[in-house]
Amino acid sequence: MRLALNNEWVVGARIGDGGFGAVFEAENTAGEKAAVKLVPKAPGAEREMLFTDLDGVRNVVPVVDSGEHEDQWVLVMPRAEKSLRAHLLDHGRLPLNEAVAVLSDVAEALADLKDREIVHRDLKPENILLLGGRWCLADFGIARYAEATTAQHTYKGAGSLPYMAPEVWKFQRATGATDIYALGVLAYELLEGTRPFTGPAEHDYQEQHLHGTPPPLTTAPPLLAALITECLYKAPQARPAAGNVLARLGQIPAAALSGGLAALAEANQGAVARQAEADRRASAHATEADRRKALVEAATTSFAFIADSFLTTLTNAAPSAEVRKGKQGGWTIRINDAQLTLSGPRETAPEVWRTTETPAPFDVIASATLSLKVPANHHGYGGRSHSLWYADAQTEDQYQWFETAFMSTPFRPVAETTKPFALDPHHESRTAISPTLGMHQVAWPFTPLVIGDLDEFIDRWATWLAQAANSRLAHPSHMPERNPQGSWRK
Repeated sequence: MRLALNNEWVVGARIGDGGFGAVFEAENTAGEKAAVKLVPKAPGAEREMLFTDLDGVRNVVPVVDSGEHEDQWVLVMPRAEKSLRAHLLDHGRLPLNEAVAVLSDVAEALADLKDREIVHRDLKPENILLLGGRWCLADFGIARYAEATTAQHTYKGAGSLPYMAPEVWKFQRATGATDIYALGVLAYELLEGTRPFTGPAEHDYQEQHLHGTPPPLTTAPPLLAALITECLYKAPQARPAAGNVLARLGQIPAAALSGGLAALAEANQGAVARQAEADRRASAHATEADRRKALVEAATTSFAFIADSFLTTLTNAAPSAEVRKGKQGGWTIRINDAQLTLSGPRETAPEVWRTTETPAPFDVIASATLSLKVPANHHGYGGRSHSLWYADAQTEDQYQWFETAFMSTPFRPVAETTKPFALDPHHESRTAISPTLGMHQVAWPFTPLVIGDLDEFIDRWATWLAQAANSRLAHPSHMPERNPQGSWRK
């Protein structure tokens, strides 16, 4: 294939992949050898063309020609000797002086890119090439200007899993600190021969980058170990800037420190390690808060569908019923002396549901109450209420709304007007679902409420409402009414 750009290029064999495209060997009419990258014109791929002019940025692979060919963008670059990945495959972990040299070359590039407000976002050995005796950054396929407006095709979550900073996993804006984190992973890999986090699956990498602590460095001197640890801080704002990294790499001694300087360097490394652990705990707390916030939003949204579907079905069957709207999407419907009320969802505080002393078998994000009240009969019976919990009650990390209800234990002689009854997620209901014998038991199995498949749930409550409206709602003949065992995670 021939490409007519500013020069004419003859494209040869494929030599690799990068970013969004494939890389081929090429030669122009003057006999100059190069590498040609062909990038399909998919949404977002044109961002590689934003970075054809990086004059003044040290240690980046330059683009010597560019243009278009049919449905592809074309980038022509000098042919590099090899990638850092190939070098590592041949040599394994690197000696200290060579590792520092590689890191310094990359840090120079990152410092210059920061001055241009450019974030690479995919720093890894495959994208670092040996060119003219320097290790140079290549493949700006998902790079972005730091202050650019996030658009539909910014590939905010893109990157390579072993090198992706915590903020990328949270789908937050990438900054220069994102590249510094990847540089910390790279530094660890060069010196230890393995990466600090090894996955292997995507969810493993996510958990490790967000909450994990890298194994201690065994080969790095204290000053370098401290620097790498700082680069791997979970909080982006706590990581050193590229210029600071470059300056400190220049201060790493080839020979080991001794005496008081060695002791001071070790003390500094210990302080950095303690800060890293504090940073990890803070990150875990923030991540959990973000996770719960998203789950509360999901609970509220799905609850609205359930509540609206429920009320619409009831009012279609009983258009003369009195209806009052409540808070957070709740409502009350009244027919004669029977009153059915669905409360709005309430967020469950983690510290109320789960405690160190009495851990819960599953997580609860929010709850609501569905209650049917009638004037108490001559036995004192005044209706029933059920709990609705948004929880991962049956499968870990799979959250949905569940219906359940509770009863007092047979050993507790209590005259109750409501049977069964609802409980909010707190210590009493937690005891009811635990092996510990408490004052309450589960009286109704944890039953999933599936949006689009609520017929049984709505029909059952419509039947009870009709009975209540006709003064025929009876006390349950036995408790529990349905066997609840095995309906929740123990």
